[in-house]
Amino acid sequence: MMTFKAIHSRAATRKGGAKALARFLPDVPPATDIAALGDDRVLAQMTKRIFCSGFVWRVIEQKWPAFEEAFHGFEVGRLCFEPDDYWEALTQDARIVRHAQKIMSVRHNARFVANVAGEHGSFGAFLAAWPADDQIGLLGVLGKRGKRLGGMTGQYFLRFIGWDGFVLSRDVVACLRDAGLEISETPSSKKELKAIQDTMTTWSKESGLPVTHVSRICALSIGDNIDPERIKSGGED
Repeated sequence: MMTFKAIHSRAATRKGGAKALARFLPDVPPATDIAALGDDRVLAQMTKRIFCSGFVWRVIEQKWPAFEEAFHGFEVGRLCFEPDDYWEALTQDARIVRHAQKIMSVRHNARFVANVAGEHGSFGAFLAAWPADDQIGLLGVLGKRGKRLGGMTGQYFLRFIGWDGFVLSRDVVACLRDAGLEISETPSSKKELKAIQDTMTTWSKESGLPVTHVSRICALSIGDNIDPERIKSGGED
């Protein structure tokens, strides 16, 4: 296996040096900040990532104030008790993207967030307590108990909510394969995902960097040398 030190060096060279590379790395809040998240902000981020999936992210960002208004600020308790006609009306609401299946996922995920909060005190507390070396297990919970939170959507939800984890973008997978990890171009088996988890955890410990930074540096070390504005927008890991 290639060392992470070599991957970091390659990424730094591509971006103009170590200091320049550091500017591409997102903030990683402490676990206490994750634990303090309101359930409304958790549901809001779930919803944003679901609507961004397969859509132009900047359009969702531009419309987001209207989303907040239409979904009552993502107040979980209120959304859990909204009747059918409220949700049906949203499918015709021009303020938001009128994607019926995605709109109904908010109803399901409000209950999901409420249930987890009931079990752990808050959804943020649940996230903060989840073992850092078991992102795959956490993604499994999101995929099974949540709605439309599987695959990349779940990974991006964790990234944007601040949980320290990796995103298996095309370039991250290419970097792992180039480093010598025996995985497919679209890894999905338990064996492949465990190998990825173990590699990311090892590189994080060896480098002293959070997994989020390891993941982003992997992406920046290979493939197209993406411009800074696209990276800042979150369009690529």
